[in-house]
Amino acid sequence: MAVPPGLPVVIVGGLHADARRAAVARLLADVPGSVVLHHDLATAAAGTVVRTIRDASGILDAGEAPLVNDCACCALREDLVPELERLRDAGGTRLAVVELWDSVEPKAMAEVVTAGGLTVTGVITAVDPALLLPYLGNGDDLADGGLAAAATDQRTVADTFARQLEYAPVLAVADSPEADDEDRELLAQLHPTARQVPIGQGVSADLVDDGLTVPTPRLRPLPPLAQAALAGFDVEAAAAAQHPACALLPAEADAHGVSTLVWSRRRPFHPERLYAALEDLTCSAARSRGRFWLADKPDTLFHWDAAGGALCVESAGPWLASLPDAAWEMVPPVRRAAAALDWDAEHGDRCQHLVFTSPGLDRDGLERLLESCLLTDAEYAAGRDAWQRLPHAFDTLLEV
Repeated sequence: MAVPPGLPVVIVGGLHADARRAAVARLLADVPGSVVLHHDLATAAAGTVVRTIRDASGILDAGEAPLVNDCACCALREDLVPELERLRDAGGTRLAVVELWDSVEPKAMAEVVTAGGLTVTGVITAVDPALLLPYLGNGDDLADGGLAAAATDQRTVADTFARQLEYAPVLAVADSPEADDEDRELLAQLHPTARQVPIGQGVSADLVDDGLTVPTPRLRPLPPLAQAALAGFDVEAAAAAQHPACALLPAEADAHGVSTLVWSRRRPFHPERLYAALEDLTCSAARSRGRFWLADKPDTLFHWDAAGGALCVESAGPWLASLPDAAWEMVPPVRRAAAALDWDAEHGDRCQHLVFTSPGLDRDGLERLLESCLLTDAEYAAGRDAWQRLPHAFDTLLEV
């Protein structure tokens, strides 16, 4: 596999620090001429971010980037592209590996690098399968573990790890003796479209003999993780795949004690009954996400995003069915295509589409609870004017 011209950039992230470091070391070993750029945000409390550049032999350069607006991630954004440009202009670097600090999310950094005119050829999240469920179940604030990227960082371990996992098209999977079939199945169900690459897969020789009578060395194919790092990456498509209106959500599955329930309906939720059920729904699965429709707010698409026993609900803009025809031209094609695939003659793209994944999932109980939150036949028959007079139970949660 040929290495693209210019300076290919691969982003490697993940809260599983040992797995991430192993993946980076694998890339350094398998791609001669590669270097790693890393910003350590652990020193942010002292007012700086420490930057190191290293290759397989050790550290080549080190420096500090000052905080920007008391935000370590902002300092990273300001410093990352100039350093990559310097590596590109100096020549001799075959692959730039951006190793993200623990809680930094790859989506933001991929978009920063691309906006800076550089080419992101891969985004990889490193995962230890044995740590998957403990991290997804960890509702602690990042700040409690010294992992916050800013004083105002209110993210939790679980929701940060979930986004790191689901954004990356490639998962570098550690060979963990503690992982069992349930752990590996959970990983497969959470991100079924990801390419999983064992971190240990690699070869150390740069040349092999092709076996001809007259020995003629030829370049070997790049090992699997290096191939994934250089395969190409579409920032816009990756963002669309995370938007609740067109997300590539997991499909129905049930194996090795792990289940994924995909629940879809064409009837709105009663806001008060759904609000009362939020805690039970949130705690019913290790991970749940999707889009939903409230009867009292029929034009708004709501995003459901839950992990670690905590739920984030927010508006994700209008349903396309609520827009005038002229406004459709302003909607990204991928959003229009997703709506067209699931269009309903009466309600358009309005729907409930929630996905719950967990070991030991009580599928029947979960379905009964969700069904109980929908409008009854009598409430549904009363029509939209009556729906909008229902209690606005989500206003406080949405800070309306």
